[in-house]
Amino acid sequence: MPRTPFRDGVKIAALTAAILVALALAPHRAHAQDIRTAVVAGGCFWCVEADFERVAGVREVVSGFAGGTVPNPDYRQVVSGGTGHLEVVEITYDADVLSYAQLVDLFLRSIDPTDAGGQFCDRGESYTTAIFVETAEERRIAEQAIASAEAEIGRDIVTPVRDAATFYPAEDYHQDYYRSEDIILTRFGPRRKSVAYDLYRDACGRDARVAEIWGPDAPFVN
Repeated sequence: MPRTPFRDGVKIAALTAAILVALALAPHRAHAQDIRTAVVAGGCFWCVEADFERVAGVREVVSGFAGGTVPNPDYRQVVSGGTGHLEVVEITYDADVLSYAQLVDLFLRSIDPTDAGGQFCDRGESYTTAIFVETAEERRIAEQAIASAEAEIGRDIVTPVRDAATFYPAEDYHQDYYRSEDIILTRFGPRRKSVAYDLYRDACGRDARVAEIWGPDAPFVN
Protein backbone atom coordinates (compact mmCIF):
# COMPACT_ATOMS: atom_id res chain seq x y z
CA MET A 1 0.00 0.00 0.00
CA PRO A 2 1.52 3.40 -0.96
CA ARG A 3 2.52 5.77 1.83
CA THR A 4 0.46 8.91 2.23
CA PRO A 5 1.02 12.07 4.29
CA PHE A 6 -2.05 11.13 6.34
CA ARG A 7 -0.76 7.65 7.23
CA ASP A 8 2.70 9.03 8.07
CA GLY A 9 1.11 11.67 10.24
CA VAL A 10 -0.91 9.10 12.19
CA LYS A 11 2.18 6.97 12.80
CA ILE A 12 4.21 9.95 13.98
CA ALA A 13 1.42 11.09 16.31
CA ALA A 14 1.08 7.59 17.79
CA LEU A 15 4.85 7.30 18.30
CA THR A 16 5.00 10.74 19.92
CA ALA A 17 2.17 9.84 22.29
CA ALA A 18 3.91 6.59 23.29
CA ILE A 19 7.16 8.44 24.00
CA LEU A 20 5.38 11.05 26.12
CA VAL A 21 3.64 8.35 28.16
CA ALA A 22 6.95 6.54 28.71
CA LEU A 23 8.65 9.76 29.82
CA ALA A 24 5.79 10.55 32.17
CA LEU A 25 5.98 7.13 33.79
CA ALA A 26 9.77 6.95 34.00
CA PRO A 27 10.26 9.31 36.99
CA HIS A 28 7.58 7.46 38.96
CA ARG A 29 9.23 4.12 38.31
CA ALA A 30 12.68 5.48 39.13
CA HIS A 31 11.47 6.97 42.40
CA ALA A 32 9.02 4.30 43.50
CA GLN A 33 8.77 4.40 47.28
CA ASP A 34 9.58 1.37 49.39
CA ILE A 35 6.84 1.58 52.03
CA ARG A 36 7.21 -0.84 54.94
CA THR A 37 5.97 -1.29 58.50
CA ALA A 38 7.73 -2.03 61.77
CA VAL A 39 6.23 -2.88 65.16
CA VAL A 40 8.04 -2.00 68.39
CA ALA A 41 7.08 -1.88 72.07
CA GLY A 42 8.59 0.93 74.09
CA GLY A 43 6.36 1.39 77.10
CA CYS A 44 3.60 3.98 76.81
CA PHE A 45 2.53 3.96 73.17
CA TRP A 46 1.57 7.63 73.30
CA CYS A 47 5.23 8.49 73.81
CA VAL A 48 6.63 6.22 71.09
CA GLU A 49 4.02 7.54 68.66
CA ALA A 50 4.93 11.13 69.53
CA ASP A 51 8.65 10.45 69.06
CA PHE A 52 8.48 8.66 65.73
CA GLU A 53 5.91 10.86 64.03
CA ARG A 54 8.62 13.52 63.79
CA VAL A 55 11.19 11.28 62.10
CA ALA A 56 11.92 11.95 58.43
CA GLY A 57 10.68 9.06 56.32
CA VAL A 58 7.94 8.01 58.73
CA ARG A 59 4.50 8.14 57.12
CA GLU A 60 2.27 7.12 60.02
CA VAL A 61 2.43 5.74 63.54
CA VAL A 62 -0.52 3.87 65.05
CA SER A 63 -0.77 2.94 68.72
CA GLY A 64 -1.93 -0.58 69.50
CA PHE A 65 -1.21 -3.97 71.02
CA ALA A 66 0.68 -7.10 69.97
CA GLY A 67 2.30 -10.24 71.31
CA GLY A 68 -0.55 -11.72 73.33
CA THR A 69 -3.17 -14.40 73.00
CA VAL A 70 -6.44 -12.48 73.27
CA PRO A 71 -7.92 -11.38 69.93
CA ASN A 72 -8.98 -7.73 69.54
CA PRO A 73 -8.07 -6.67 73.08
CA ASP A 74 -9.02 -3.29 74.46
CA TYR A 75 -6.84 -0.97 76.52
CA ARG A 76 -8.26 -1.91 79.91
CA GLN A 77 -7.79 -5.62 79.23
CA VAL A 78 -4.16 -5.16 78.24
CA VAL A 79 -3.05 -2.91 81.09
CA SER A 80 -4.92 -5.06 83.61
CA GLY A 81 -2.69 -7.99 82.61
CA GLY A 82 -3.36 -11.54 81.56
CA THR A 83 -3.65 -10.96 77.80
CA GLY A 84 0.07 -11.24 77.10
CA HIS A 85 -0.10 -8.16 74.89
CA LEU A 86 2.33 -5.27 75.00
CA GLU A 87 1.59 -1.65 74.19
CA VAL A 88 3.17 -1.21 70.77
CA VAL A 89 3.21 1.09 67.79
CA GLU A 90 3.07 0.18 64.13
CA ILE A 91 5.38 2.49 62.18
CA THR A 92 4.79 2.92 58.46
CA TYR A 93 7.93 4.29 56.83
CA ASP A 94 9.63 4.88 53.49
CA ALA A 95 12.69 2.62 53.47
CA ASP A 96 14.26 4.78 50.74
CA VAL A 97 14.44 7.60 53.30
CA LEU A 98 14.72 5.75 56.63
CA SER A 99 16.35 2.32 56.75
CA TYR A 100 15.22 -0.40 59.13
CA ALA A 101 18.63 -0.26 60.83
CA GLN A 102 18.24 3.48 61.44
CA LEU A 103 14.74 2.98 62.78
CA VAL A 104 15.88 0.33 65.27
CA ASP A 105 18.83 2.46 66.38
CA LEU A 106 16.49 5.38 67.05
CA PHE A 107 14.07 3.15 68.92
CA LEU A 108 16.69 1.67 71.26
CA ARG A 109 17.91 5.16 72.12
CA SER A 110 14.39 6.38 72.89
CA ILE A 111 13.76 3.85 75.71
CA ASP A 112 15.43 2.26 78.72
CA PRO A 113 16.38 -1.10 77.16
CA THR A 114 17.97 -2.25 80.43
CA ASP A 115 14.63 -2.39 82.28
CA ALA A 116 12.82 -5.74 82.15
CA GLY A 117 9.94 -4.69 84.41
CA GLY A 118 8.32 -1.95 82.35
CA GLN A 119 9.29 1.54 81.30
CA PHE A 120 9.86 4.50 83.60
CA CYS A 121 6.80 4.97 85.86
CA ASP A 122 4.74 2.38 83.96
CA ARG A 123 5.30 -1.09 85.38
CA GLY A 124 4.17 -4.54 84.34
CA GLU A 125 4.29 -6.84 81.33
CA SER A 126 2.21 -4.65 79.04
CA TYR A 127 4.80 -1.85 79.34
CA THR A 128 7.88 -3.97 78.62
CA THR A 129 9.92 -3.46 75.47
CA ALA A 130 10.35 -5.56 72.33
CA ILE A 131 11.24 -5.42 68.66
CA PHE A 132 8.91 -7.52 66.50
CA VAL A 133 10.56 -8.75 63.28
CA GLU A 134 9.03 -10.18 60.13
CA THR A 135 12.08 -11.60 58.37
CA ALA A 136 15.44 -13.20 59.11
CA GLU A 137 17.12 -10.06 57.78
CA GLU A 138 15.20 -7.83 60.18
CA ARG A 139 16.17 -10.14 63.03
CA ARG A 140 19.83 -9.93 62.04
CA ILE A 141 19.67 -6.13 61.87
CA ALA A 142 17.85 -5.84 65.21
CA GLU A 143 20.27 -8.19 66.99
CA GLN A 144 23.24 -6.34 65.55
CA ALA A 145 21.75 -3.02 66.71
CA ILE A 146 21.29 -4.41 70.22
CA ALA A 147 24.89 -5.65 70.33
CA SER A 148 26.14 -2.22 69.23
CA ALA A 149 23.96 -0.49 71.81
CA GLU A 150 25.25 -2.78 74.56
CA ALA A 151 28.81 -1.93 73.61
CA GLU A 152 27.96 1.79 73.65
CA ILE A 153 26.49 1.87 77.17
CA GLY A 154 28.45 -1.05 78.65
CA ARG A 155 25.33 -2.73 80.02
CA ASP A 156 23.15 -5.69 79.09
CA ILE A 157 20.10 -4.86 77.01
CA VAL A 158 17.01 -6.89 77.89
CA THR A 159 14.78 -5.73 75.03
CA PRO A 160 13.97 -8.98 73.17
CA VAL A 161 13.71 -9.54 69.44
CA ARG A 162 10.41 -11.34 68.90
CA ASP A 163 8.72 -12.89 65.89
CA ALA A 164 6.05 -10.79 64.23
CA ALA A 165 2.64 -10.95 65.88
CA THR A 166 -0.83 -9.73 64.95
CA PHE A 167 -1.13 -5.98 65.47
CA TYR A 168 -4.37 -4.68 66.98
CA PRO A 169 -4.94 -0.90 66.81
CA ALA A 170 -5.91 0.73 70.09
CA GLU A 171 -9.13 2.68 70.49
CA ASP A 172 -9.47 6.06 68.74
CA TYR A 173 -9.13 7.73 72.15
CA HIS A 174 -5.43 6.77 72.22
CA GLN A 175 -4.45 7.76 68.68
CA ASP A 176 -2.46 11.02 68.36
CA TYR A 177 -3.08 11.59 72.05
CA TYR A 178 -0.02 13.82 72.36
CA ARG A 179 -1.40 16.44 69.97
CA SER A 180 -5.14 16.19 70.55
CA GLU A 181 -7.06 19.29 71.61
CA ASP A 182 -9.88 17.24 73.17
CA ILE A 183 -10.61 18.17 76.79
CA ILE A 184 -10.38 15.40 79.39
CA LEU A 185 -10.57 15.31 83.17
CA THR A 186 -7.19 14.65 84.81
CA ARG A 187 -5.87 14.75 88.38
CA PHE A 188 -4.80 18.30 87.54
CA GLY A 189 -8.37 19.18 86.51
CA PRO A 190 -9.76 19.60 82.97
CA ARG A 191 -6.95 19.68 80.43
CA ARG A 192 -6.45 19.25 76.70
CA LYS A 193 -5.03 15.82 75.91
CA SER A 194 -1.86 17.44 74.55
CA VAL A 195 -1.30 19.24 77.84
CA ALA A 196 -2.13 16.14 79.89
CA TYR A 197 0.37 14.20 77.78
CA ASP A 198 3.17 16.68 78.47
CA LEU A 199 2.40 16.59 82.20
CA TYR A 200 2.38 12.79 82.19
CA ARG A 201 5.62 12.45 80.24
CA ASP A 202 7.44 14.85 82.52
CA ALA A 203 6.07 13.30 85.72
CA CYS A 204 6.94 9.80 84.49
CA GLY A 205 10.59 10.78 84.07
CA ARG A 206 10.90 9.31 80.59
CA ASP A 207 13.14 11.96 79.04
CA ALA A 208 15.29 12.32 82.14
CA ARG A 209 16.01 8.59 82.26
CA VAL A 210 16.66 8.32 78.51
CA ALA A 211 19.09 11.25 78.73
CA GLU A 212 20.82 9.58 81.69
CA ILE A 213 21.38 6.38 79.68
CA TRP A 214 22.10 7.72 76.20
CA GLY A 215 23.36 11.26 76.78
CA PRO A 216 23.76 13.20 73.51
CA ASP A 217 22.76 10.11 71.51
CA ALA A 218 19.18 10.31 72.82
CA PRO A 219 17.36 11.43 69.65
CA PHE A 220 14.08 12.70 71.10
CA VAL A 221 15.15 14.42 74.31
CA ASN A 222 14.88 18.19 73.98
